[in-house]
Amino acid sequence: MSLSFIRTSRTARKLHVRLGQVQLRRASGHEPQYNEPGGYLFGEKPLPPGQKRVKEDWENIWMYGMSGSLLLGAIIAIYKPDTSIQSWATREAKKRLEERGEDLSYPQQKS
Repeated sequence: MSLSFIRTSRTARKLHVRLGQVQLRRASGHEPQYNEPGGYLFGEKPLPPGQKRVKEDWENIWMYGMSGSLLLGAIIAIYKPDTSIQSWATREAKKRLEERGEDLSYPQQKS
């Protein structure tokens, strides 16, 4: 491919002078779309039968910290107060109707 068309534009000439050469960047589209499998999971070789894996120091801290924070987040989400404008307006409307002495219940219709 000839780069003569790039050298004719003013910007390309400036780039050519500054960088010494112009490099074209092409979109990649003919390479594998995923990494081919070719090794061990997490880079650890399988242990011989009867041998236990030795955990690293950070693994227990991560496991207890992550599960504890998820549990705490779930508890907070379950017991958080209802602060929606609709529930506040419903409570306020019921309170005002009770103060005026109006009945909130609807009569049952017999069919």
